Amino acid sequence: MMTIQSIQIRDHYDLISSMMEQLHLSEKTFFLKTASWESIAANYMQHVMEMQETCDGICLLAYVDHTPAGFIFAYIEEADESRIEDYTGDTLYVSDGYVANEFRRQGIYREMNEELERIYVEKGIRRIVRYTLANNHRMQQFLAAKAYEPVRLVYEKWLTPDGKKPLPLFPSPPDANTTR
Repeated sequence: MMTIQSIQIRDHYDLISSMMEQLHLSEKTFFLKTASWESIAANYMQHVMEMQETCDGICLLAYVDHTPAGFIFAYIEEADESRIEDYTGDTLYVSDGYVANEFRRQGIYREMNEELERIYVEKGIRRIVRYTLANNHRMQQFLAAKAYEPVRLVYEKWLTPDGKKPLPLFPSPPDANTTR
């Protein structure tokens, strides 16, 4: 049986940090320039706790038979005058989400996402922003199925330390011509 509970990250620091590390390792398989978790863990965890505490953040933790299975975290982005859209309300930023490998493909992420959106829609949110990597096709399919649409594409070029050559950012796809 699955249950979803709203938690304070600070009170579940070790668990959420561990799941964030697994999320980070997963992202590293998609994007070669993902920093090592060890180098960013303390600052990132401080950031999410601060966003939860100061920006109406919510962290939902899913349990399957009392075993933590995954989480989703979002917060209200601080409004500023630099927006180019005509939308004037608050914007929800869905920052992080993760389901452990052994619990995937059971609808857990979908349930957490629906609960998260329900909570914030009741608070008056009408704009939800999410990011995913260009090669994370499963998440893109999930988002499209939930009526999210891509609005902007971010193009990046990372250069070698001497500035002369671009660095690869994504793992090379398996060569279809290679036989074993």
